[in-house]
Amino acid sequence: MKPDLFAALQPAIDGEWMVRVLREMILIRSENPFDEPPREGFREQEMADYLAGRLSDLGAAVEAREVRPGRPNVFGLLKGKQGRTTLMLAGHMDTARTDGYADAYAVRIENGRLHGRGSCDMKAALAAYLGVLKALRDAGVRLEGNLIVCGIVDEEYQMLGSKAIGRSGRMADQGIIGEPTRLRVCPANKGRVSTKIITRGRAAHSSVPETGVNAIEKMAKVIQAFGDYNAELLARPGHPLCGQGRFTPGVIRGGVQVNMVPDHCELEVDRRTLPGESQESVYAELHARIRRAAAGDPDFAYEITAPTWLIAPNDISPEEPVVAALRKGHEAIFGHDPGVEAFVAGSDAPYMGFPTVICGPGSIRQAHTTCEFVELEDVLGAARLYLYAALELLGG
Repeated sequence: MKPDLFAALQPAIDGEWMVRVLREMILIRSENPFDEPPREGFREQEMADYLAGRLSDLGAAVEAREVRPGRPNVFGLLKGKQGRTTLMLAGHMDTARTDGYADAYAVRIENGRLHGRGSCDMKAALAAYLGVLKALRDAGVRLEGNLIVCGIVDEEYQMLGSKAIGRSGRMADQGIIGEPTRLRVCPANKGRVSTKIITRGRAAHSSVPETGVNAIEKMAKVIQAFGDYNAELLARPGHPLCGQGRFTPGVIRGGVQVNMVPDHCELEVDRRTLPGESQESVYAELHARIRRAAAGDPDFAYEITAPTWLIAPNDISPEEPVVAALRKGHEAIFGHDPGVEAFVAGSDAPYMGFPTVICGPGSIRQAHTTCEFVELEDVLGAARLYLYAALELLGG
C-alpha cells in the first residue's frame, strides 16, 4: 500500500449512503425457501437484481450465474491495473425466516442501531462492500489487483451458492465473508453433521405388549449410549481456535397412539465437528456406540439416515495474507490487534475454493432473532476495515 493512501481514502467512505443502501436491501424480502418452491420474497432474485444494479453503477463488471431458478450468485469485478492478485468480498443474500417477527421489515434506526431482518445477517456486510467500491470510485483510485464483490445464495440452508463457486474453479486468491463477528477476525469455525437415528420395532396392542417390539424402549438404549459422549469429546485434544466438538440430541418422535406398541422411533442429533473430522468419522462413532448398546439384543434394529444438515468446518492458517491484513487494519483503525478466534456458527467460507476468513459487522447474538439489528458504527468500521485490507492485499 502506498504511504498514507488509506488515510487519504477514509473520508471517501460515505456512511449515510451505506445506511440508505442497507435500508433498501433489508426492504427486499429474500427469505430462504428451504424445501419449498422459490417464489418472490422467498428467493434471492430480487436482491441479486438490486446488488447487480449497484455494482454496475459503481463501475464493476457484473455477472450473474444461476444456481437454481430464481437464485443466482452475483459477481461484480473491479479489474486491477496488474491483476496478479484477486480478493473476493463475499456475502449471502438470503435471510432467515420471519415467523413470529411481526416488524421484520419495519426498518428503523434507534440508538444507533438499524433494525430489520437481514440487518446483521448479513446485508450490513454487503452494504459495507459497496461502500468500499464507492470510496474507490469517488477518489479515482484503481487498485493494482482485482477486487470482486459477490452475493451468494442459500447460505441459510444447503450452501448451494458457495458450493457452486468452489466447483467453478479458483476465482480468487483470498476471501472475506462478512458474517456477524463484531469485526473479530475468524479464520476457523466448527462444522455440523445432523442426522436421524431410527429404531424399528413391531406394532402390537398395548394389552399384550409382549407380542410386539417397542421402538421407544430401543431408543432409550440409544439415548443412554450417548450419555457420556460429550465428556469424551471434551477430553479429546481440541482445535486451537474451535476447542472441542459437541453432541446434542435435539428432536425425538415416536409412536402413533398410547394403546399401541410403537414400531418406529426417531431421534435427530446434532454433532458439531472440528477441522479434520468428517461425516464418515462421525457416523463411525455413532454406529460404534449404538452397536455396543444393542449387543445381546436380537430384537434391536436401527438405521442412521443421510445427513439432515451437513456443513463443513473452516480452517485456514492464521498466517494467510488476508488474516494478516485484517489484523493490521484493526491496529491502524482501532488501535489494537484483535488476534484470531473461531466463528461460532457455520458459513460459506469452507466451500469457496480459496482461503476465506470470517469478519463482519454485527453480532451473531442478533442473527435469526425476532429483534435483529446491527450497530451502525459496526457498518462504518467494517467498510474501513475492508478498504484497508483491499489496499494492503491489492495495492493502489
